[in-house]
Amino acid sequence: MKATEARLKAALDRPPADIRLYLLFGPDEAGALALAERLPRALGPDAERVDLEGAALRGDPARLADEAASLSLFGTARHVRVTGAGEESLAAVTALLEAERAGNPVVMIAPSLKATSKVAKLALDSPLALALACYVPGGDQLEGIAGEIAREHGLRLGAGVARRLAQAGGGDRAVMMREIEKLALYLDAASDHPAECNLDALEAVGADLGDAETGDVINAVIAAAPAALGEALRRLDEAGISPVPWLRALARRLASLAEMKGEVVNGGDIAGVMKRHRVFFKEEAATAAALRRWSPQALARALAMVREAERNVMAGGGGAGDVLAAQAMVELAVKVRR
Repeated sequence: MKATEARLKAALDRPPADIRLYLLFGPDEAGALALAERLPRALGPDAERVDLEGAALRGDPARLADEAASLSLFGTARHVRVTGAGEESLAAVTALLEAERAGNPVVMIAPSLKATSKVAKLALDSPLALALACYVPGGDQLEGIAGEIAREHGLRLGAGVARRLAQAGGGDRAVMMREIEKLALYLDAASDHPAECNLDALEAVGADLGDAETGDVINAVIAAAPAALGEALRRLDEAGISPVPWLRALARRLASLAEMKGEVVNGGDIAGVMKRHRVFFKEEAATAAALRRWSPQALARALAMVREAERNVMAGGGGAGDVLAAQAMVELAVKVRR
């Protein structure tokens, strides 16, 4: 069934017994992951989560239905999360929806799927599924989302706070949620005893991400400068800043470079390609150097590494995921430099 965001949130917060699958498809993968986090909170801190990759379901399509029907080892609530799903998951989704029973809900995150895909159509047509298209929100929408998340955590945002949170998140509602959770803890706020949150509180917990700091990390990766990258990462870590915004920005930069590199490989001159892509004049030298340094294969591998690093951060909620993301980027810079 097609769901509005409000209906999907309500279902994730209080999972109905007749819904087997929550399909979150579309390009806003971070937003989908943030929505997916509502289900484990609803199931309780002892709930068991089974993580699957969409690619793994191609060779074993029955596994999804089996996991959905299996009992928890500890007798607690259980749910399944599938990330990176695509059309290869069609047989698995079909088996899940046609199974005789399925006691554990499944959340499937499919950033590459469109509403016209076979998997999406199957979920949209089934009374046992809720499907929501997730699109990257604009600036005004992000401020509204920040306010909504803040209210859920018992925070009343003062003037300018929602905008700063939206900027700090880099367009990522999951990052905003993590920052708001820190603010709620700092201000001892909750839904049953709200608190005012002003810009002073925002500064106190470091819930701000400057463009300069983010740019230093991205530029160091693109320039294959491990030493500079390590220093930039150290500054962000000391500030307690999530790696998700700069990982997403780095992914966009790599995708842009890959597109330009493809034109160069096909015979275009670097200056002409940069002009067609409207590269900012202050970035022309660095971009030209990157186009000479990076091969199409290296750009493709780097983009895959960045997306995997973001998934690790989101899956781990920080901590180990943050460390692994930083380590992966340093290793990437070292390899490219060699």
